[in-house]
Amino acid sequence: MKLLSDWGITSDWWRGLRGEYWVIAQGVLLFCFAILPNEQPSFINIDSPVWNYSSLGLTVVFGVGAMILLGRSLFDLGQNLTPLPHPRDEGQLVQTGIYSVVRHPLYSGVIFLAFTYASWQISWVHFLGAIALFIFFDAKARKEEVWLTDKFPAYSTYCTSVKKLIPWIY
Repeated sequence: MKLLSDWGITSDWWRGLRGEYWVIAQGVLLFCFAILPNEQPSFINIDSPVWNYSSLGLTVVFGVGAMILLGRSLFDLGQNLTPLPHPRDEGQLVQTGIYSVVRHPLYSGVIFLAFTYASWQISWVHFLGAIALFIFFDAKARKEEVWLTDKFPAYSTYCTSVKKLIPWIY
């Protein structure tokens, strides 16, 4: 229970005041992604070396990107880590390390992992699932940024210089 309270989860979590419902929805969405069927597009010859090498290349690029984003964000965030989109009461604004490249690298890492799996399986269903995760994390980040702007006045300036989910792009 101490870990939950350290993360900012309170006994009235059911009210959703710190974004608890976002975390629940995220868990449901990730579970649904995991149980999606692998469906390759019918127009693709899976045995073709072109598709195999293209799939492998995309898998490596997305996978390495995901590992860098997730690993560095966990390291850089340190004691500020919480599963909730609401910042910890005693938290600090982190703008260095991977956070100088993208504002929400944990979300980005999960999105990249989803695209990694979709490209590895050459699954159009998982590709659509990865897009759904992108849309979800974009909305969750938007809500989180309202709280971050309220808590940290410097956050607005930070948003103008660092992209939200895709490093240097979006």
